[in-house]
Amino acid sequence: MSLDNDFARLSDLEPMEAELTAIRRHLHAHPELSFEEAETARFVAEKLETWGYEVTRNLGGHGVVARMTVGAGKKSIAIRADMDALPITEETSRPYASTVAGKMHACGHDGHTTILLGAAEYLARTRRFNGTVNLIFQPAEEAGALSGAPAMIADGLFERFPFDVIFGLHNHPGAPEGTWLMRSGPLMAAADSAEIIIRGKGGHASRPHLTVDPVVVACNLVVSLQSVVSRSIDPTQTAVVTVGAIHAGEAANVIPESAKLLLSIRSFDPKVRDTLEARIRRLAETIADGYGATAEIEYTRGHPVVVNSEAETEFARKVAEELVGAEKVSVCNLIPGSEDFSHFLEHKPGSFLRLGNGVDSAILHSAKYDFADKSLTVGAAMWARLTERYLDE
Repeated sequence: MSLDNDFARLSDLEPMEAELTAIRRHLHAHPELSFEEAETARFVAEKLETWGYEVTRNLGGHGVVARMTVGAGKKSIAIRADMDALPITEETSRPYASTVAGKMHACGHDGHTTILLGAAEYLARTRRFNGTVNLIFQPAEEAGALSGAPAMIADGLFERFPFDVIFGLHNHPGAPEGTWLMRSGPLMAAADSAEIIIRGKGGHASRPHLTVDPVVVACNLVVSLQSVVSRSIDPTQTAVVTVGAIHAGEAANVIPESAKLLLSIRSFDPKVRDTLEARIRRLAETIADGYGATAEIEYTRGHPVVVNSEAETEFARKVAEELVGAEKVSVCNLIPGSEDFSHFLEHKPGSFLRLGNGVDSAILHSAKYDFADKSLTVGAAMWARLTERYLDE
């Protein structure tokens, strides 16, 4: 067991602040969407190779995995960062703003990637760990159900790069820069979606008695869906059913043949998730049948719940408190957003952490969002110290 001062401290990473800021701003200025991260992956891989890592490219798309073993330790840790940007036109007017029209890093993946690069450089330079570290630079986190995490898993991530535990982070607008938020158990929601097509019988708006109006059916269904959570889910549980779009008809004097509803469904518990699907299907079919219409339902299970394992979350909390002080580490509230890091946690113990991005930070996926550069060294120091501490135990 090493002494505490043998592990990375914030002061050890602070000299890298200017370098990390330059890297982050370079990535920010050159965003690439999901499945298009070729240049970002090349940039990352070349730096890792320069630092002496064994680097594998093009895993699950443009994914990069860097592996390094030091000493004879048998333990192995993985840390993941995501690399893709979003199809949003930036409105920050920063000197390093996106140079690509209609694309920007509006979720902070430029910061996540930079943080892991900072930790990678430090770990390779100091080599004060005993075991194996796997650094996972993941593509296509923003791609929906068919995203980068399951793609990397399908491409042999676990078999080709064995590890015992895995950690990841996401920036957290609204929390002070350099602070940490953590939660054991469920943290972020499962994200499912549904497309419901109501098929009726079209006709002239002046003769509705000769039709089966799918618009009336759809509107009644929207109202009834509001009871799914309030009347079918335990009040101590958390769930969301949102109808985000209704498409029907093109003219005021025509009753259309069909109406389409698009739903977003969020939950934090597997049983609740199953109940939501069953109730939505039953309501759609029953209400449509009551009006003489039919309902076609395409229900898609998206990312599962992010469930942090207790031991790894407690370990991360202790490391964070050692690094920045207990006053800068707090419990994170449940987050109804989703994350494909959940796929890794279905197979391996680990924890997904939140790093403060500033009290006044714009919200994620906003055209005015920007990652807080002051959090870069805090994040890099956390990954470095956590790696050293885990492999030392």
